[in-house]
Amino acid sequence: MTASAARRVQTTPFEGQKPGTSGLRKRVVVFQQEHYTENFVQAIFTAMPSPGPQDATLVVGGDGRYFVKDAVQTIIRVGAANGIAKFIIGQDGILSTPAASAVIRKRQADGGIILTASHNPGGPENDFGIKYNMRNGGPAPESVTDDIYAATRNITKYSVVDMSEPVDLSVIGTRSFGNFEVEIIDPVEDYVELLAGIFDFDLIRRFREQTPSFSLLFDGLNGVTGPYGRRIFVDELGFADSSLDQCTPLEDFGGSHPDPNLTYAHKLVERVARENISLGAASDGDGDRNMIISNDCFVNPSDSVALIAHYAMECIPYFQRNGVHGLARSMPTSCAIDRVAHAKGLDVFEVPTGWKFFGNLMDAGRLSICGEESFGTGSDHIREKDGIWAIVAWLNIIAHVGQTNPDVSVRSIMQDFYAIYGRNYFTRYDYEEVDSEGASKMIDRLRAFAADTPAANNASGLVGKSFSGYTVAKVDDFEYTDPIDHSVSSRQGLRIIFDDSSRIIFRLSGTGSQGATVRIYIERYDQELLDVDTQVALKPLVDAALHISQLKEFVNREEPTVIT
Repeated sequence: MTASAARRVQTTPFEGQKPGTSGLRKRVVVFQQEHYTENFVQAIFTAMPSPGPQDATLVVGGDGRYFVKDAVQTIIRVGAANGIAKFIIGQDGILSTPAASAVIRKRQADGGIILTASHNPGGPENDFGIKYNMRNGGPAPESVTDDIYAATRNITKYSVVDMSEPVDLSVIGTRSFGNFEVEIIDPVEDYVELLAGIFDFDLIRRFREQTPSFSLLFDGLNGVTGPYGRRIFVDELGFADSSLDQCTPLEDFGGSHPDPNLTYAHKLVERVARENISLGAASDGDGDRNMIISNDCFVNPSDSVALIAHYAMECIPYFQRNGVHGLARSMPTSCAIDRVAHAKGLDVFEVPTGWKFFGNLMDAGRLSICGEESFGTGSDHIREKDGIWAIVAWLNIIAHVGQTNPDVSVRSIMQDFYAIYGRNYFTRYDYEEVDSEGASKMIDRLRAFAADTPAANNASGLVGKSFSGYTVAKVDDFEYTDPIDHSVSSRQGLRIIFDDSSRIIFRLSGTGSQGATVRIYIERYDQELLDVDTQVALKPLVDAALHISQLKEFVNREEPTVIT
């Protein structure tokens, strides 16, 4: 196979190539337009931080969805023309988002391009996405994504090399093409090696052997994590093949929605209940999210990261060696992890939604464990959230507790946690693909309630008013100043905070490919009632949120698409 010298192709800008919190996401047919993908990939290389793409090493891979292989070939052709010296690519274009971050860091690459629309549906009629990650393995910060967007708006040409035939992505090994080389790697190997050094695999194996009644069911949702789950849960930890379900990556995820929540992971939920499974777990399309459930308990993601933080130094080798240097959560995530931080004397940070906001804190050595209520959990072992990591963390904790409690269960672990810290009841209502104009008008109305001064805030008509028995103490639009680089991120979510610390939060999501997704987050804390159904506990606040927002009137929806 040969590659030609670089040539330039004339082009014109496309509207709307602005990366969101997780890159650029559109329908596949949008990316298939002539020049569309090339334009965006060229913009990435144009905006690539100094020293730029010349002689750089780039990690490339994706979640296996439709159009990944085509996009990989485009990245090779455009990247080589821009001076990329080496491409490190997952076999068949497969590389989970956490594994990509791990490979970037281990190989000291100059960055990576991850091809995924995460938890969104795949296939010819559905979604695709392209995300640029930095040298630290984390998503590009806003300063870089702004530069990428500017490049897409000003582009007049892109550079490309012509290949005599597509690069064979199926054969592991390195091939040279004159001025550049392509290394195809096992997408699982480096990641498994990393996790084996983080967790106590021997403890988990012993627990499995000594507790035959304990059962595991991992659902890969036909996303990228199937091969990772097989290698770790079956080959490394010794669970039976029957512990895996939907673990073959498919271009359309089997026609399902690869989002690990109670609605879209319904097959797992049903099997866990029917088969009395001790620990059920799922990950999403690209492997950075997770859900934890059992025959007796659903673990809210906000509680999950707090629970992991509580046990980290007690039983997870990585944190026993390195310590825990701070905790963090996204702003909408419940304050459960804050209570762990205060009890253990650790700093805790509240950041906007988007994993990139954790990266600066990690790189500065101020953050070890963090999470988002959107089923994202992780630590400073990489710079992405990590679904498999969270699941193995739960196995490590269960095995540890099981040494002294033979009746250990997910529910018993959570009840012990609530007994120590109290319970932050939390739910999220998602209204997906609603009318964008109506959703924007609703948010603008809510934003008008937020003000800079107490006098103006009172004039809004919310502060001091009571709804469903809860009195409003504050209304604001969350703003974050990064303590490391002092950058400011404004308009990150409308918060209504009540005098008992309960919260209602409204956001428009940036992870969809069309329409708008309205998210409503509701939280209240209780130290006495620790075992009430979440929806029952939060119904008065849910009613207040719908009344205050007038959501039904603005977006014409009676019920949410998903309730978490």
